[in-house]
Amino acid sequence: MSQDATEIDLDALQRRMDGAMTALRAEFASLRTGRASASILEPIQVDAYGQMTPINQLGTVNVPEPRMVVINVWDKGMISKVERAIRDSGIGINPVVDGPLIRLPIPELNEERRRELTKVAAQYAEQARVAIRNVRRDGMDQIKKAKAAGLSEDDQKMYADEVQELTDKAIAVVDRALESKQAEIMQV
Repeated sequence: MSQDATEIDLDALQRRMDGAMTALRAEFASLRTGRASASILEPIQVDAYGQMTPINQLGTVNVPEPRMVVINVWDKGMISKVERAIRDSGIGINPVVDGPLIRLPIPELNEERRRELTKVAAQYAEQARVAIRNVRRDGMDQIKKAKAAGLSEDDQKMYADEVQELTDKAIAVVDRALESKQAEIMQV
């Protein structure tokens, strides 16, 4: 019996669960709340110099006040392309060109839009929970394979408990992140 066959890599499972959380945080950051945030521009790509480029590689993005994002585009020839990309992105913000600057006034969210965004946040959280449960299932499968390779009953139970504990902690983090994001969205 080789030692490798009976070892369950809990660190790898933890890293995969953390990856699901990182993806969730990125999705939450792209949700527009009533506050300005440079992260709302992250998914937007601009056709610049023959390739799709993120806005933060074409200019400096600042948040000078709670309801305003300002982009200082470095290449003046790119201003209209950046503006068009923002308009076409569907984020619901109307860019205002002011010389080399593009100002993005963040409008107040109405109650209906806030409720829609909380539902979207809940969907993102559920996707993260499913990803975490899939990692748990993979861990339990590893334990079953190790059992066939000679893992003792006590070790099986210990590993199963540890995998479940990792899962419970990760799900709790998702739930707290969702609560926090929904509170942020509903805040007027």
